Amino acid sequence: MSDTTGPATAPAAPPRADCVADLAGGLTFDLPAAGTTGPVLVLRRRGGSGGPADETRLPLTPAGEGHVRAVLPATVPLAEGRWDAYVGERAVEPGIRDLRTLVDRVPDEPDGVRVRLPYPTADGRLAVRSWVRRPHAEAGDIVLGEGVCTVEGTLYGARPDAGAVAEARLGGEVHRFPAEGGEAGAFAFTVPYEVLAEPPVTAERLWELWLRPGADAEPVRVSRLLDDVWDRKNVFVYPVHRGEGYGAAPCYTTDNDLCVRLTP
Repeated sequence: MSDTTGPATAPAAPPRADCVADLAGGLTFDLPAAGTTGPVLVLRRRGGSGGPADETRLPLTPAGEGHVRAVLPATVPLAEGRWDAYVGERAVEPGIRDLRTLVDRVPDEPDGVRVRLPYPTADGRLAVRSWVRRPHAEAGDIVLGEGVCTVEGTLYGARPDAGAVAEARLGGEVHRFPAEGGEAGAFAFTVPYEVLAEPPVTAERLWELWLRPGADAEPVRVSRLLDDVWDRKNVFVYPVHRGEGYGAAPCYTTDNDLCVRLTP
C-alpha cells in the first residue's frame, strides 16, 4: 500500500522585525510582508492582568519593497514593564535594531522621562522595555574612592535644592547622605560603604539608591535609562572594595536601577 500523505510541511519562519528609535521616543517596526499574517503588531505587557491597558495594537501598513510597518509614537502611552511583540499569535523575532538616537539622549519632557527600548529576549524573541519615571534621577559617572563611591547625575522633572539628600534603602532601613545640586538638575552624593556594613555582613545586602530632591519632596529612584543598554546588570561591573569583613561595590539591577551590593 503506497504512502499518500506526502512530505511534512515545514513550519513557516517566525516574523522578524527591524526596529528604529527616534529622538522623540517613538519606535518603528518594519517586517517582510510575505509570511506576516494579521493586520496589526501587538505589544503585550509581560505579567499583566490581560486588561486593555496591558495590550497595545499597532496597525501594519504597506511600507514599500515588500515590507509592512507599525509605528509606536511617543505620544501613545506604554506602561512601565516588558512588552512582548506578536503578529497574530506568533512571537516576533528581532531583526536589525537602530538605536543610535537613544545614546546620550537628552529628554525634553518637563515632568520626567519615558523610555522605550527594543531588545532581544534570552529565548530569541523581540520585546520592548518601557520605563516611565516622573521625575527621574539619571545616574551618570560613578567615581570610586577608598571605601566610598560618588554618584553624579541629572534630575529630570524636578530640581534638587538645599535640603536634597541621597538615601540608601534596604527593606525598612534607610541611611541618608548629603547631596549637592547644580545647574540644569545636576546632582552628586557620596556613599560610605562602612555605614552600610553595620551590623557585620553575614549575607548579601542590596542597598537601593534614591535621591530626595528636597526636605518635603518624594524620593526618586536613581537609575541609568537614557542610552541603548536594556540590561546593565552584567555589562557594567565595578571593582569591589574590600573592607573589614565585607566587600562592597555599586551595581545595576536588571531594571537598570542603581544599588550598592555588600557581600561577606
